[in-house]
Amino acid sequence: MTDATSPVTAARPDADPIPVDLRAAFDAYERAIVANDLDALDAFFAPGPDTLRGDNGGLLVGHDAISGFRALRGGVPAREITDVHYRPLGDDVALLVSVSAFRSGGRGLQTQVWQRIDGRWLITAAHVTPRTPALDRTIWRSVGDPFLQGAWEGPLEGLTVAVKDLFAIAGFRIGAGNPTFLEEARPEKATAPAVADLLRAGASLRGIARTDEFAYSIAGDNVHYGTPPNGAVVGALPGGSSSGPASAVASGHADIGLATDTAGSIRVPASYQGLWGLRTTHDLVPRQGMLPLAQSFDTIGWLTRDGDTLQRVADWCLSYDGSASTENVYGASGDELPWRFLVPEEILDCVEPETRAAFSRLLAALAASDDPPPFRAVDSGDLDATFTAFRTVQGAEAWRNNGEWLRAHPGAVGPAVAERFRIAAQVTDAAEAAARRDLEPIAAHLSELVDGAVLIFPTVPGPAPLRTADVDAVRTATLRMTAPAAAAGLPAISVPLLTVAGAPVGVCLVSRAGTDIALVRLARRLAALVGVGAGR
Repeated sequence: MTDATSPVTAARPDADPIPVDLRAAFDAYERAIVANDLDALDAFFAPGPDTLRGDNGGLLVGHDAISGFRALRGGVPAREITDVHYRPLGDDVALLVSVSAFRSGGRGLQTQVWQRIDGRWLITAAHVTPRTPALDRTIWRSVGDPFLQGAWEGPLEGLTVAVKDLFAIAGFRIGAGNPTFLEEARPEKATAPAVADLLRAGASLRGIARTDEFAYSIAGDNVHYGTPPNGAVVGALPGGSSSGPASAVASGHADIGLATDTAGSIRVPASYQGLWGLRTTHDLVPRQGMLPLAQSFDTIGWLTRDGDTLQRVADWCLSYDGSASTENVYGASGDELPWRFLVPEEILDCVEPETRAAFSRLLAALAASDDPPPFRAVDSGDLDATFTAFRTVQGAEAWRNNGEWLRAHPGAVGPAVAERFRIAAQVTDAAEAAARRDLEPIAAHLSELVDGAVLIFPTVPGPAPLRTADVDAVRTATLRMTAPAAAAGLPAISVPLLTVAGAPVGVCLVSRAGTDIALVRLARRLAALVGVGAGR
């Protein structure tokens, strides 16, 4: 066996010998890989926007994108190069294909195009085939095929579900995205109704999917388990806190993500990964067996890759026949919603210029369609006031739910989540009471707006930020856009109708309470008008 610093060349009698300087460059690159020497690795990839690197997560285009990805990836597991195959492609251009054997088991494949540029051999294109993983631990806590079998027939027969790690499943623990919490948790005695409804309909559980710690984030990163991949944009954040279910659905590991939305935790990952995501009317779907963050806003919903699947789920889980527990106190949600839309100007002010331009083009396309709906700009209220009051109540409830555990386990959560809980701990009873009073007219105004029309606006400010980006400003703008529907307890759906710089951005529709099924139907009608696939 060779070590990682001395890769061997495949012995083939008629093979062209690798040029000495190319072989030296390859060996030096491999040493840099093993040492995770980022500066050296950057120097081995050709500069400029045309350099390529691909793997099972997708394609990175341009030296800067590749460099940013590598900075977050970390080093590779210990391995040995067992074979290197060389094929000349032309003057000063060569193809190298190498096989790596990992010391912990498994094999991988590296395919590289090298070119001599200014006297140095540099990589202009590379594709990495990693060893086959048992599971992606950034997405899944536990997974099976299936993890739990559903009924053998029903309206959701054949579909698989990724369950956010906040829901009770009989015999298993709730982990809430934190290993210390998981270790101390007791196995659940009963399965949450939201999970059981899907099983009764014939869907099977694929597994328990990751969440941001205690669901107190919208980025999708987790310091303990890593960041799930964005299934639509390589190297970008997946969106949280329903990051695991969203990535599982976007990556094709599951058909349905059972998730929660407190301040946007379904809508944000749906937008970032090109999914359909429904936040249901507050208190429409019972939250028994679900670990709470902030009960005044916590809501259950689903993520899917297409509108047809989401419609099937909503039709079943929100109907009297389908749900063993849902009580629709709002009346028949099968009624059609009005074909009238309101554009909230204050929310549009939070949107990035390219996204706003794409949204304007969408409205123009709808206006020119065979079934043009009327649009009207409206005042959605003071977003700063909404966000401040919402965050105050959310923080007070989050601390009541988790403060005792956090005091008993100092250092158990990551820095960003710890800072949010630190701020939450400082909310006084008087501040919470004042914030609740402030939310009442805000919620009333939004409910009045959607009484005879549907709000429409981009779900988030823009495409998913790269994992290397500073997301503080993006987070604040995002929450200003997502908090109003949560504050009013209204149903909201994110539909992948926009493309900005090659990345998906959702369009959010908000309707009156209890019209969830009709809202999905309306969203599919809207998508069909602009030629976006609303079916499977």
